[in-house]
Amino acid sequence: MVEFWMQRKVAIFAFNGDPMCVIHALINTLEFHAKGYDVKLIIEGSATSLIGKLNEANNPLHYYYTKAKEEGLISCVCKACATKSGTIGEAEEQGLALCDELFGHPSMAKYMEEGYDIISI
Repeated sequence: MVEFWMQRKVAIFAFNGDPMCVIHALINTLEFHAKGYDVKLIIEGSATSLIGKLNEANNPLHYYYTKAKEEGLISCVCKACATKSGTIGEAEEQGLALCDELFGHPSMAKYMEEGYDIISI
């Protein structure tokens, strides 16, 4: 008997700009990745306001943010929200992709159509 295993796919949308919420989005992204999941982190809403601060070496969340970037786990940053929060330039400087397919925002439906389960934090 042949056992068929399909890799689980998870898209984590980090909306909340509270650092306590962002750390949970980051560590869960890293855990899913370590366990073999195909995982993508999408930075949305007020979480986009933290892009610059997360990239600062003295920020307590910097390690997790940098690790997620190095592993290629950050799928994109919301273009509309990064523009509104004034961090679009920072996102571009960091080489982060910008998503805008849903009226300037990332599309959850796109990820679902690609087989991802959605988690919103």
